[in-house]
Amino acid sequence: MVSTTSPPDSHHPDSLTLEVVELIGEVVARFHEDYEEAAAEHALTGAQARLLSLLCLEPLPMRRLARRLKCEPSNVTGIVDRLEARGLVERQPDPADRRVKVAAATSEGRRVTRSLRESLRFAREPLAGLSEGERVALRDALRGMLGVV
Repeated sequence: MVSTTSPPDSHHPDSLTLEVVELIGEVVARFHEDYEEAAAEHALTGAQARLLSLLCLEPLPMRRLARRLKCEPSNVTGIVDRLEARGLVERQPDPADRRVKVAAATSEGRRVTRSLRESLRFAREPLAGLSEGERVALRDALRGMLGVV
């Protein structure tokens, strides 16, 4: 069978590529909407939830958090202050440089993050309708787009 679409051209994408780009945009928008709703159910803003999620992976200094969140360090300080007041985050000395403070998720912060992730419905429900082979193919395609092996 002969393909009716030509390979994508980075300067003039074909209609299939444009449709895929639009679908990715819609998926991202719906995910963000679901994430914001899930965060609100835990009395968090989206920014607070994202920061807390990052800190569940590893303690980070404010400047690295700001880079990862693509915002100003002063904004990160305010977010950490509010999460610290709720007992979800704590400041600790950096083991590599005791002059530097890192923010770290507390056990309660990790519990809240786990609960938030479990409450995300948008991606989980449609993915459950795909076969394992379809989910593997989707995962591999997304990894390929991101350059992740």
